[in-house]
Amino acid sequence: MDGKTHRPTRRTGQTGVRRVVLRFVLMLPASAFWCGQIAAQSTNQFSPKPPAPAKAVAIEQPATVTAVPAPMINGGERLAATSSAEPALASTESGASSAPPTQFRIERLPMIGGAELLTIFGRLDGRTSDSPASEVPLVSVVRDTLSDNDPENDRLRYVWMLTYTQPTMLKRIASAIPFFYQHVGSKRQASSGAPAPILDLSNTSRQTWNHFFWMGLQNVFLDSYGIPLRAASRSYRQNAADYRTAHVTQALTILGNYENLRQRLRDGSELLAFRQSSDAIQTTSRAEVVNDTTTPLLPEHSPTFSPGEMLELRARLILSGNTFGGFFGPDKFDDIVAKRTAASVDTIGHNWEMLRQRAEAEGLYFQPLTMPDGRPTHVLLWVSRSDLATQTGRSFSKRFLNIANPWSDLRLRNWNGYAQTQYFDSNNRPATAGNPEARRLEMIPLALYGLDHPKIPVLLVDFRDDLNPKGREVSRRVLNDLTKNIFSLSSVGNVPYFLGRNVYNFVTGRRGMDLNQPSRLKSYSELKLLLSFNGSLDPRLQREIERRLEIVSLNPLNNDSQSEIQLARQQYDSLIDFARRPDGLPARLERDRRAEMVPLQHGSLSRFFINLGNIISFGRYVHRECETPELSARLELARRTERHTNFLNQIARSSPQTEVAWDMSKVNRSLQFLADQGEEANGSAARAATLIFQRTSDAEARRLCLDALSRINNKAAKKALISLYRHESSDSEWRLAIAERLRKAVAEDNRMKPAEARAVLSQVGQP
Repeated sequence: MDGKTHRPTRRTGQTGVRRVVLRFVLMLPASAFWCGQIAAQSTNQFSPKPPAPAKAVAIEQPATVTAVPAPMINGGERLAATSSAEPALASTESGASSAPPTQFRIERLPMIGGAELLTIFGRLDGRTSDSPASEVPLVSVVRDTLSDNDPENDRLRYVWMLTYTQPTMLKRIASAIPFFYQHVGSKRQASSGAPAPILDLSNTSRQTWNHFFWMGLQNVFLDSYGIPLRAASRSYRQNAADYRTAHVTQALTILGNYENLRQRLRDGSELLAFRQSSDAIQTTSRAEVVNDTTTPLLPEHSPTFSPGEMLELRARLILSGNTFGGFFGPDKFDDIVAKRTAASVDTIGHNWEMLRQRAEAEGLYFQPLTMPDGRPTHVLLWVSRSDLATQTGRSFSKRFLNIANPWSDLRLRNWNGYAQTQYFDSNNRPATAGNPEARRLEMIPLALYGLDHPKIPVLLVDFRDDLNPKGREVSRRVLNDLTKNIFSLSSVGNVPYFLGRNVYNFVTGRRGMDLNQPSRLKSYSELKLLLSFNGSLDPRLQREIERRLEIVSLNPLNNDSQSEIQLARQQYDSLIDFARRPDGLPARLERDRRAEMVPLQHGSLSRFFINLGNIISFGRYVHRECETPELSARLELARRTERHTNFLNQIARSSPQTEVAWDMSKVNRSLQFLADQGEEANGSAARAATLIFQRTSDAEARRLCLDALSRINNKAAKKALISLYRHESSDSEWRLAIAERLRKAVAEDNRMKPAEARAVLSQVGQP
């Protein structure tokens, strides 16, 4: 709370509670059923409440955005330089003032061979009381620039989440022990070699094929050797997958916060959490509204990542958790990111209101915790010590809260754990200690919840019972491990199990029971980041939360937050060293470029057998072309063609009237490129040009669409021209233009078969 609380509110009513609780023992399946009162609905959560019965609702402000410059590598040496995420800093000799600090910044590292390493640094406001706070490298991305300044042929290659590291042997062994759901210490020293990327953007299908391979190996080979090997191997694979998913979630959260701060986007959940500070409340009127400004919080001369690159990063990270995600193309990126963002906003808003209503009804204090971009992702619930003394016999419904009754808990009346002092005025608004009308309240934390979780707010920390959230999380793992690893049950092959599981999930979901629910993994991972970035929490409270979070953790592969910060810095140094060595990252990049040249030299049938050899050899065999100036030029052209094709596909899918939604100068620029150099464009480019021709009335754009279709040298483009010719009226000038281009194609295309040429001429006539 720390002075960032707002007007207190409380909702009375809701009496009578029926409870039946069956606690389960660790590593055994359990279930619990109970009934509770339905939460009262509020017509306006920001409406004034009567001052007498009100309880405090603490709403935290968005984090202040600050940063400091950090070292950078240029030409293989470590130099002090400005980052791309802030205005250039004047030299210290000149005495000029530095730019305002920011929460995130990006460091560019030019590499040998025509590439650059981009690293997002974050300031750890929650880790130090010093000013400015220390920074830590978080996410690194390689951009292959082909040694030029043309962004059209750039390609993102590898993504590192620098806290993601190879586990120690002890952790690997512990993670393979069935039904062992315990944190086993933290790795302190990163591996000596270069860190492994969490995602390879140049070959996203490899991860999908690897998934199929290990799934087949598990089911065909490992499972056939009995329960011990089956349970151990499946347990290890599950823990490894969860460990990776946790860091993918953190990478997505960092990218989302960086992009929101750069653009100063205020979504619904941010506006829900954003309120005036206690000082501002005392000096401004209640009619004042929140200003939804577009002033960027991360000032950039030009974005380091283009919108398309940021979209690709986020979409590929999301898809990396899907079985067939590696096979999705750029045409799906918009929908994937938009759906995830919308789902997150809806879930947070739903859980926010649900938890707020329950807190009001039970007389508790509600404090949202926000990410640097202002998005509330977690909530702390508090109780006042004075209320505990005066409301001893008060009833309590644990529905959605999933904690024990605080009003009858003798431990709270004799509480000697963490507590916090707050001051409120006569209207139960936050006040300072010097206010003569202020009254002092001692607050005791009860629980911490994650809002971005399906169905219900998920309990992450119970300050009175460490095993409460852990037991609820274990209930999911135990049931899954028993059914799959021991009894080999599946929803597909066992109908009674399928029906029973779905009925149970429906009942527990409807009743708000946090048993056998989706994993806390996402909320747990986001909370670790929030505690590092958010400097508003008291350090003692932060340490208490982190200690209890490690108890909740089920994965032996996990490391605590302080160890991850240390590992991130070590792995960043290793990555820099790897990028500086000619035989390191530059050599790997050169090999991947040669593999990228394969489609330029081989047809679809040859590539099928090349890919088959890669799969059969478990990825050991990778066909690469010998790099030549001609192939390098074709690669550069192929990348530019792909970039323009993706842009035109986005235009074709977005609006039925192109000139209404898009800048036609940019559209015509991409069409002009295909008209000039689009010989190797694929059928997707032909379809995009066809749709744009049909959906625009701009004469120049329509002419360029026809020129592009004429230049594209494949059957899809010829069929598209014939289709457009048929649909144009006989007196249309465009029909004549299409016929002219088709006749020209027949005359100039030596690869067109005689039968195909005759079919085209039968449609448009002889030249």
